[in-house]
Amino acid sequence: MPDETTRRADSLVVAITGASGLIGTALSDALLKRGHSVIRMVRHRTDAPDAIYWSAEQQEIDAARLDGVDAMIHLAGEPIFSLRWTDEKKRRIRDSRVLGTRLIARTLADLQKRPRVFISASAIGIYGDRNDERLTENSPVDTSGFLASVCAEWEAETAPAADAGIRTVNARNGLVLSRNGGLIELLLPLFKMGLGGQVGNGKMYMSWIALHDVVAATIHCLEADLSGPVNMTAPEPVTMGQLTDTLGSVLHRPTIFRMPAGFMRAVGGSMADEMILSSARVLPTVLQESGFTFRYTDISHALEAIVGDHRS
Repeated sequence: MPDETTRRADSLVVAITGASGLIGTALSDALLKRGHSVIRMVRHRTDAPDAIYWSAEQQEIDAARLDGVDAMIHLAGEPIFSLRWTDEKKRRIRDSRVLGTRLIARTLADLQKRPRVFISASAIGIYGDRNDERLTENSPVDTSGFLASVCAEWEAETAPAADAGIRTVNARNGLVLSRNGGLIELLLPLFKMGLGGQVGNGKMYMSWIALHDVVAATIHCLEADLSGPVNMTAPEPVTMGQLTDTLGSVLHRPTIFRMPAGFMRAVGGSMADEMILSSARVLPTVLQESGFTFRYTDISHALEAIVGDHRS
């Protein structure tokens, strides 16, 4: 824990799991720039003042060192993107989220000095495949698929923290756009070679958010009086066709290649159905009603900022 005598009166001590990931790295930097202190939750035992040991798999955590932390932001989880979801991959996806959140939430609830806020990552996959239905935080969830059921369990495990009086936010992240990870990093080499194009019929909605905005929205949830589900998506979702056409336009590359849905299912199995071929038109109602301002609301502006200097 940072020395209390050196902290600003309005600064927070924020513990973060997944601090080395795409969102976690950018979020840690942003919090430090705002004058907050960041403690990384790490998977090796340590006495470092800015790191605390925890293990979702072993269900172990150095709880005593969390006592007095102002906020916990829980981002850790097995990466979802892979060529195919084997049974072992599915187990790791589920357990890393459900068991990890269970450990964190119960530990926070049992602390003598609990944090003020607990922000736990979730995903818009909780809504399932909904075609062009406009989805807000008040929309019913659909847990018929694997990913949706994992998200529902994931969010349910935050209950002990909320029941203990900790303001708890379930941050339902959309497709995070960044040049350093996620879908754009996977697509960029193909599109730069002129081999890009839409998947399936191109009509499925992709609810996206720029990395800058998901970081800013997380800090907004930290500092504003929000709780419960919060959709972390840009206000203007786009279809797969619009996303791929725009990416091609920004890169000045053709998008004439098409990948049939049947081929994607043959290659990716259930992963393709739930991650690529499903449609969720998700709107950030809670963020907008609470006064949050997005930097990127238009997909072309977002992609220009993200990949505009990667044309050659």
